[in-house]
Order: sequence, then structure tokens, then C-alpha cells
Amino acid sequence: MQCFSRTLLAASISSALFVPTTQAETTIDDSVQEMPSTDQCLIASSEDSDLNAPAYVEADRLEAVNGEKASYSGSVKVTQGIKTIEAETVTLHQQENIVVAEGNVTFNDGQFKATSDKVTNNLTTNEFELENTQYQMLCESGRGDARYIARTGKAVYELEDGTITSCPPGDKSWRLKASNIELDQDEESATFINPRFEVLDVPIFYLPYLTVPVGESRKTGFLYPTFSYGSSDGFETEIPFYWNIAPNYDLQTTAKYMSERGTQLNNEFRHLSQFGQSTVTFEYLDNDSKFKEKGSRWGGQFEFNGIYKEAWKFDVDYSKVSDVDYFTDVDSSIGNREDGQLMQSGEVAYRALNWDASLAVRDFQVLTETENQPYRVMPQLKFNYYAPLIWDTVEMDVISHISRFDTDSDSKPSATRVHVEPGIKVPLSTTWGSWTTEARLLGTYYDQDLDSTILAANPELSDTASRVIPEFRTHAGIILERDTTYLTGYTQTLEPQVQYLYVPKQDQSEIGLYDTTLLQTDYYGLFRSRKYSGVDRIAAANQLSYGASSRFFDDEYKERLNISFGQIFFIDRNTKNPGASSDEEGQTSYSSWAVEIDFNYDDYLFYHGGVQYDIDDGDMQLANSTVEYRIDENGFVQANYRYVTREYIEDNVGDTITNIDEITRDGISQAGLVTGYQFSPKWYASAQYYHDMNENIAIEWLANLRYKDDCWYVGVTYSNELRSWSGGGYSDLNSDPVYENNFSINFGIVGFGTAAGTGSNTSGFDSSGNSLEYGRPFFLNN
Repeated sequence: MQCFSRTLLAASISSALFVPTTQAETTIDDSVQEMPSTDQCLIASSEDSDLNAPAYVEADRLEAVNGEKASYSGSVKVTQGIKTIEAETVTLHQQENIVVAEGNVTFNDGQFKATSDKVTNNLTTNEFELENTQYQMLCESGRGDARYIARTGKAVYELEDGTITSCPPGDKSWRLKASNIELDQDEESATFINPRFEVLDVPIFYLPYLTVPVGESRKTGFLYPTFSYGSSDGFETEIPFYWNIAPNYDLQTTAKYMSERGTQLNNEFRHLSQFGQSTVTFEYLDNDSKFKEKGSRWGGQFEFNGIYKEAWKFDVDYSKVSDVDYFTDVDSSIGNREDGQLMQSGEVAYRALNWDASLAVRDFQVLTETENQPYRVMPQLKFNYYAPLIWDTVEMDVISHISRFDTDSDSKPSATRVHVEPGIKVPLSTTWGSWTTEARLLGTYYDQDLDSTILAANPELSDTASRVIPEFRTHAGIILERDTTYLTGYTQTLEPQVQYLYVPKQDQSEIGLYDTTLLQTDYYGLFRSRKYSGVDRIAAANQLSYGASSRFFDDEYKERLNISFGQIFFIDRNTKNPGASSDEEGQTSYSSWAVEIDFNYDDYLFYHGGVQYDIDDGDMQLANSTVEYRIDENGFVQANYRYVTREYIEDNVGDTITNIDEITRDGISQAGLVTGYQFSPKWYASAQYYHDMNENIAIEWLANLRYKDDCWYVGVTYSNELRSWSGGGYSDLNSDPVYENNFSINFGIVGFGTAAGTGSNTSGFDSSGNSLEYGRPFFLNN
């Protein structure tokens, strides 16, 4: 046996330890290139090339038997590629190419870092064994200890009498302990035999077998439960099960137990293919114990969106529930209790360079007890043609569609409608302004199915009707800019615009209303060419719209203030309100003033407001206002208010809403307050409150408190929501509001494919379960 001191080691390497490059080479040269740190997740593994790399050994002392073994001692470090082993003593068995390290051993292969009493590593296959080990996974969250660890594959680790947790060192919040654990880092999964879940070293539950994800990959198994208590449903618990059926489709089934209702099964199936993505949602509550007369309750939805060969587009959205009170009585992911109807539609479209065509069907499930049934479209065929440039300045297009409308109402006709709408546009623009002139010709033909019952309810309708209406519109705007004299560093713009619109008045009473609704009126609506969506009503117009916007930009050209105001001057006063009676026509030549304001002060104080004010009557017709204060990027406080008079509702939508008394008695006047704050990296709280000023009652209030630790989280939510009215309902002046109180707690672990689930939306505000969610009310144009 040869024995060397460290000072003589370098001169003896070639004669004492000359082995193949897959075996060990020894050096004490201080100039040896230091390997990069492996205390990180290596995105691209180079293990195969590392196995062919030489192994370097640094040590204070070496004892060797040439060709058999070499024993190193005193601060030994073995390096092979990205792998390092440090120990008090290391023995290299040269024939087997196996390293045995003992005494305060640290092991790191770029994916797995450990401290052990003893490590045995095959340098050729990279298989190893560790005894009495503290370990940490570097590519996924996970650490623990084990009596014995063996690597049996490239990224497969087997542990005996081991534990695993996502908590940092020294944190004993929770851990899983098992007699046998198999970690597969390629599959990002951990399999446990006889596992038990411990919180602060106290066993909570035991299972004979368990498998969980240890990365971001999907894994079949149970997800973490949630618990809550509500005055309507009683004690609730939800236990979700996730089934990773294939890489491109999966299924999640949640069993939701409600002590007052029974057990509800909620299922969501997702599928992804080369044609698109689809989702099937189905909810089933067997024999609702609270509403026994309604029996079993269910709801379903199918959604599909796809593109084929970049030209074909497919859209399907079909939803249906068991009864009209489903969303009122049952919490659902398909819809909300405010929904008055569910969409049932499908469309296939083809798009080319200068034209497109589509075929669509559309139906609704009405969720209110009303005789005003919507029309279903069965089907609608559209064809549109575009000629973007003629004579360098003129654009031409043709819009056309054929539609078949059906209804279940006995007092409304079914109909076939053919519409062709050619148009010519001349757009002119520069950097400081634009001027667009447009002329269109709207030709429509109706074939309406009438019988004696329908004619009795609608005597003005006719079997067939045709209508040809020209439309002319010219719109111009300029942008003036200057440096402000009273605000240093700011730029102000003045952007006046004017529009003339002419549509001749034509009697359209013989035509039914099939897919036409009134469009929203605000400052931006002053410059539209249509008052209604759809083509069943073309509002007459001989009017001049005028208005202006003024913007203020700071020295970084960020918009800080935007004020817009305008109104319409009716040249022919009889075109102001197409639905007005003869007594109402011609009272004034001006519309209400429309004003919009957006304000951003130093990126922490924001305001948005909009009003419509009738100068002749001196009345505010509608208004909305929101002010928001941001607190050091950690929180916010938002106050908002909206107001609409009953007269405005009756004048604008009275012909489509016949039960206004069931919606509002004195119009809309509602105020709200929303706030949220991140007290620390671990604590977050939020709250909101909405109040009906006319009825002087609370609509909804909700409070949420969330705590997120390094490896677990818990969230507590309390809500009080207006659900219904007693007695004769809202229209009964003697009825009282009925509220539902709900308390819920949501908790789980962080890591192993999970994340904090309480209030993690973009605003930081937990809106789960509430109907009036936080919404940022403004987006200044920067």
C-alpha cells in the first residue's frame, strides 16, 4: 500500500491512479476550474454526458492500492460533471467504479441535495444509496428525511421510513410520513405506502396508499377540501377528485355535501384537440331536501371553440338547467342568480381575404316567469364582402344575411327576414385629424307568419313587408395640441368632433321586433349611426352631433385627465324619439348633455364619472361615479355610485320591459364601497358593501381574511346577500328583504401542484360567491 501526504500527491497521481476517464482522477492543484453551483434547478439535464466525464477528487490525504481501491480522508470532495460529494472519508473501488463516502456527507446531483451518514454512488450508472438522510429537491418543492434513500432510475428515488413537506427548514407546520415513498421527478409525482398526514408532528389522518404531484404536472387524485356554513344550505363540505385521463383531456368531480339540501355532484370535463378546446360542465343534486316539490335539480353546459386550417371557425355554447329557480336556489358555476336567460347557440364561419360567411343557430332558456319570450334563430346565414380600396380613396362593402325567427309565444309571429346592405365609405385622415363620409342602403324583406291570435295582439303587422332606407353619415374630428401655461410639464389636447346623420323617417309598425334592442347612450354613443342593434328598427335621423374631448398628458406622455362632453341637435325635431307619441314629439331640439371624465393623479388616486343631464327639464337622467385610492401598491379603497331615473327607463326600454315594477319602483340609486389591503406578505383582507339608496336596504356585503404561509394557507369569508323578498315579492310595498348569511373557510397546502386559492385574482380581491364583484372602472388611453 502506498501512503502520500497532500504535498506529494500531485507528483504521484499518474503512477498511482491511472484509470479510465469514467473512473476517478485526483488533483490538489489550486488552479483546477471550479464547477458551477448546483444549488438550483437545472432546466436541461446533461446527465448522460456527465457519466462520461472524469471524476475529480480533492483530499488532504490518500492511501491507495493500485488498480483496486483508493482511500481519501480529510475534507474530501468528489466532482463529476454537475454532481458533487463532500465527506470526511471517501473510498473509491476502482474495479466497480463505486465511491463510498462516510462522515458528514453532503450530496448534490443538481436535482437532489442531501446530508447523510453514508453515501454509496456508482459513477458509471449514477445509482446511489444514502443512509440516515436529510434531503431537499431542487427542481420541485419538497424536503424531508429518511432512514434509507436509493436512486433506482434517472430521476426515481425510493425512500424508506421517510417524510416529505413543502415547508422550509425548521418549519413543522405539516408533513407526510410513510413507510415507503417513491419520488419520480420525471413524472413529477410521489407515491406513499402507509402515509399519515401530520400537523405540528401530530397525526391527523392515515391512508394505506396515496399519490400526489410534486411539480406543476397534472396528477390523478383527491384535491384539498373546503368547508363552509350558510343560513340557506347549512354546513357544507366540498371534496374534489381530479382524474388526469390523458394529456389532452381530464375530468374533475366534486362531491358537495349540504346538510340542508343533500349531496350535489359537480363535474367538469375538458378536452383539447387540433380542432379546438371544449368543456362539458354538469351539476346534479338528487332530491333537493329544502325544496322537495322541485325534486332533483341539475344544470349543464357545453362549450367549444375551434379553428380549422386558419379559415374555419367554430363556436358552440349550450346551457340548460332543470328549472327557472335553479340559480336562485343553487350555487352554480354555469351561471349566476342575476341571469335572466341562458344562451344556446352554435356557429360555423369561414373567412377569406375579401369575404366571410357564417351559419348560426341561437336559442335561449328563459329563467323568469314572463310572457315576453325571446326569439330563437333557426338558422341565420350571413355573407359579407369587402373591397378595401377603390380609386385609392373609396372603400366598399356589402353586408347581408337571411334569418329565420321562431318563438313559443302565441301572441308573436315567427318570421323570415332577408337583409342586404351595401355601403360606400370615403375615409380621409392625417396625423392631426380625420374625416369619414359614408353612405349605405338598407334593404330588408319580411315574411311573417300571422294568425288571428297574433293579429288580435298586433293588428298593425302584415304578412309580408319590405323596406328600403338610405343612410348618410359624415364625421370629422381634429386634434389640437399645446403646452399648458398654468401646469408646467403638461401637454393639453383639444379634440372637437362633429357628425351629421341623415336617415329618412319611414313607418315600420308593420314589422315585428325580432333581435333589436336599444343601444347604450353615453358620450361615445352620440356619434354612432344606429340607435338600435339589429335591423328591425332603423331610427329616423336628421341631426348634428357635436362634442369635444380635452386630455392632459404629463412629461412622460401619460394621460392624467380626460374630459369629454357633447350633445345632439335635432334639425328635424320629429326624429328625436322614434317611439314617441305625437304629443311628445317636437318638444325640444336638443338631446341631454353627455359628459365623461377620467382622472389619474400620480397613479394612486383615480376617478371616473359620467352623466346625462337634460337642460330643458333640469333633471339628471343617469349618472355613474367611481373614485379609487391606491395605498402604496398594497391595497385600495374604491367608492362607486350609479343613478338612473325611472322615467329614463320607461322612455328608453319601456317597450321591451313590461314588468318595470318588478325591477324598480323609483329607478336605480345604488352606492358601493370596496376595499382590500395586503398587510404583510402573509396577511390580506378585503371587504365590500353595496346599498340601495331608494329602498334604504343593504344589497350585499362581504368580508374576507386570508393568511398564506410558506407552505399552507387559510382563508375565511363571511357574506350577507339579498336573495329574495317576502310576501308578494319586490312589487309588494309591504314585503321585506330576505338575506342569506354565509360563512366559509378554505385551506390547503402550498406546493405539490397547489397554490393559495383564497382571493388570488388580479385585483387581489376575493370575489368568490359574491354577485357584485370588484371591477376596475377605467382604462385611461396611454
